[in-house]
Amino acid sequence: MRASSGAGRGRHDEHGSGTVLVAGTIVVLMAVAAAILVVGSYLVAADHARGAADLVAISAAGRVARWGDGCATAANVARRNGVVLVRCAVRGDSLDFVVSVTVRQSVRVGLPLLPDGASATSHAGRLGVISRG
Repeated sequence: MRASSGAGRGRHDEHGSGTVLVAGTIVVLMAVAAAILVVGSYLVAADHARGAADLVAISAAGRVARWGDGCATAANVARRNGVVLVRCAVRGDSLDFVVSVTVRQSVRVGLPLLPDGASATSHAGRLGVISRG
């Protein structure tokens, strides 16, 4: 029979500490991954909104240049690109004009306290109208 000594008693206090350390590490890694997912979702939505706003504005300006309804074209192009047309304004006439559009892209993975989408504004046309006010 072995007699227990005071030196071996400290080991029993450490049982399971590796499990707690691994579990804590996993929780931290999951939180970091979730944060990256949310931030990535906002970045993708903002990038898509900027690209869609440019396309919508250029399409609307092309329609205005052909004496058409630029805002109707903007709404159609926005819908087909998965964004919502928030605002469309045409200033000037068919020879000297600027089309300004604002679109909104929803965020796929968001948080309750953060915005639910990203917006972008773009302008297209003959820019002389903007400089004159």
